[in-house]
Amino acid sequence: MVYERVAALLAWAGVIDRERLDRTVSLSWPRIVTGFAIMSKQTVDLALVGWAVGSAAVAGLAYAYAYWTLGKFVGIGLAGGAVALVSQNYGGDETGRASLVVKQGVWVALAIVVPVAAVYAVFAEPLIGVLGSEPVPVGHGVTYLVIVAPALAFEYLNLLMSRTYAGVGDTFTPMVVRATGGVLNIVLSVAFILAGMGVAGVALGTLISTAVVTVVLGWGVLGGTYPVPGMQASPVTFSFGGPQLDRELGTQLVTVSAPLIARGIGEMAIIFPLLWIAGTFGPVVVAAFEVGRRVRDLLVSFSWGFSTASSTLVGQELGGGDEAEAAAYGGAIVRLSFLVHLAAGAVVFLTAPWIAQLFVSGPGEIAQAAVFVRVSAVAAVLLGANGAVVGALRGAGDTRWPFVATVVGQYAVALPVAAAGLVSPLGVAGLYGALVLGAGVPAIINVWRYRSGRWKVVSREYRPSSH
Repeated sequence: MVYERVAALLAWAGVIDRERLDRTVSLSWPRIVTGFAIMSKQTVDLALVGWAVGSAAVAGLAYAYAYWTLGKFVGIGLAGGAVALVSQNYGGDETGRASLVVKQGVWVALAIVVPVAAVYAVFAEPLIGVLGSEPVPVGHGVTYLVIVAPALAFEYLNLLMSRTYAGVGDTFTPMVVRATGGVLNIVLSVAFILAGMGVAGVALGTLISTAVVTVVLGWGVLGGTYPVPGMQASPVTFSFGGPQLDRELGTQLVTVSAPLIARGIGEMAIIFPLLWIAGTFGPVVVAAFEVGRRVRDLLVSFSWGFSTASSTLVGQELGGGDEAEAAAYGGAIVRLSFLVHLAAGAVVFLTAPWIAQLFVSGPGEIAQAAVFVRVSAVAAVLLGANGAVVGALRGAGDTRWPFVATVVGQYAVALPVAAAGLVSPLGVAGLYGALVLGAGVPAIINVWRYRSGRWKVVSREYRPSSH
């Protein structure tokens, strides 16, 4: 009954009609649940460490998360390129080509991630030392990074397999697997923390749970069936038999993924100078900054669903040759995503002081963290809209503009504003501005690109009918 009323209200307001809403919701809600499960892992870990060890450990995790997330965003870019090609080929009834995309994605992912994970494990101490100078936070960061480095390889495969399922319109199966993995991570982290393992405990929980997800999700991508109702084997599978490489598809995968990978690196690499700037104001500001980012990323879990739905539905409609319907889906999902993030962001903004108390203690620490939580809530609204727009562009294979938008927003605008706080009365407020502008400027650029309609022309290069 509530859904019916909300659907009618959204249709009346011109946000999204009922048919498109139903398809969007059916694709997005499992990804939203998945996003909350995955992002809550690090959020809960941060809260547990803050409770058990203190703000210095929270700052150490902030340093380690920066490297973990930088590596992960490369995997997200590769998986984003794969979902664009899988959805278009699957939508064009070319299941064999879609399966070959997955095969190549697996080998490319492993070729990238194995050396990265090795570097993290071997050189953790000098890497963390770049961001911080105080020995206690640095020590905690090194401990965490060394233990979770191997988990990055599992995460790459998890991302690729999840996007493969999304490309064929099944977001329920990966939701069940990854949400269960998220719960397992939290359970293990709590158990290890209570056992007195501290930062090492939450890192070990991440490693074990990520590996379990790879095994279970891989079973379905290899064609295995699940005993859980609603979970299915992927119709686009990976197999060791038959051809593993195709030059044309490989070129397309690299062409589409490279800008997404570059965008991910550009989007995430900004955290390194921002953490360094935060560190000049002391560990309390670093901890508060990280608390705000964790809350923001949890909020943007909604965008996991809307971005995936936008990529899949836009890609499938383009694969079928219906550009008008693809545009209608893209615009509707962007409007819906903005409204949902606006509502969620308002709740977080109003409850920021209570949220801050979950991570830090002491009046000064709570007050500082509350400000960052509020700023991050505003940024999350902008990121939510941007995620849906980028999803539509990604579904069309138009991945270069989002990269350009990220570079401009983060490095030409956000970073200078943050740096200005070091040499002007802005102080910590420079970091506030950086968080908001770093989200808002790319959103404006990507919306402009979408409204130009050029993405439709770009998509014609990747459709099955053009080959």
